Amino acid sequence: MLTDAHASVLRLINQFGPLSRTELVGQLGISKASMSALAADLIDRGVLAEGEIVYGAGRPSVRLELSPNSAFFVGVSLATSPFTLTLTDLRGGVLSATELSHGAGPAAIVAEIAAAIADLLASHPQAHGRLAGIGLAVPGVVDAATGTCVRSTLLDWRDVPIGSCVAEATGFPAYVENDANALALGEHLFGSLRGCDHATMIAVGDGIGCGHIINGELHRGARGGAGEIAHATVEPGGLPCQCGKRGCLDTLASVRSIAAAARAAGLDCGLAALDSAANRGERAAIDILHGAGAALGLAIAQIVQSLDPARLVVGLTDGPVEGLFARVIRQTVEANVMPDDARRLDLTITRLENQAWAVGAASIAAGRGFFRV
Repeated sequence: MLTDAHASVLRLINQFGPLSRTELVGQLGISKASMSALAADLIDRGVLAEGEIVYGAGRPSVRLELSPNSAFFVGVSLATSPFTLTLTDLRGGVLSATELSHGAGPAAIVAEIAAAIADLLASHPQAHGRLAGIGLAVPGVVDAATGTCVRSTLLDWRDVPIGSCVAEATGFPAYVENDANALALGEHLFGSLRGCDHATMIAVGDGIGCGHIINGELHRGARGGAGEIAHATVEPGGLPCQCGKRGCLDTLASVRSIAAAARAAGLDCGLAALDSAANRGERAAIDILHGAGAALGLAIAQIVQSLDPARLVVGLTDGPVEGLFARVIRQTVEANVMPDDARRLDLTITRLENQAWAVGAASIAAGRGFFRV
């Protein structure tokens, strides 16, 4: 069983790359003897390996690096269409990715996940005996401690113990997280938010999700509902939302709501097609994209003023990342935060592929079992 001290070493090496024992002593503030014991234990377990020898003043030092094949993780995204499943290593490298059908209810989904993992292990013998856990990214509110999906409007689930069901069906530990939290954690461990202790990840797809990294840790809130900006009211008395309220951000700025508005206006419903129409000067397309971008931009501005993230990433599942929708998001954020905050904020708008959610899901298992984040 890895201790918090082990995890601290692994986090630093994952964040900065190979480090010497002396460098780790400086970062962790522990004695050389304690560091030597931790390193020896992690090397014995196969989690760390000795790599490059660094020559300088004094004795040469050996840098320690993560052994990617020491542990593997399965990530399952139930937030994408189709559902996706990946196998990753300890460095977040993707060995395999596959698509799953949308089963008719939790039991069918669990059975398909179990079958897909069995096939995965048969085709990747290096993972036998080294599969450390399964992460599940679920759209909606989850209780991470119990592995329960408390409420998901997209899946039409309430109080589904999906974590224990998958663990029982597969025989491996299963961890459940909100889909946007999974994305944020994946980016924090292995992607664009690596090394950033105060960051926010926002995903815009069929729904809108938001995950926060605060003080280097995933922030879930008191009941797992932190980041549920999709159901913040932005237009009182506006369009009905799946959650039962009216005027939620989801009803204006999600890919699905933008497509619905485009269809109602007689336009092609894809974001790329809508952006092309806006570029041709079609008023309806301009209004739809501007309204959606402004609504999301205002919501992001409130996050910036409330949490002061050093870095903020908006991931789009559809449409150009430099199109009108993206430009209005950025302009609205910059116009509605304090000028100093606008200058300091590192805001990136990028494209999210389906696989990113499943990689984030795998990061849940890596984060719980090895990095303790």
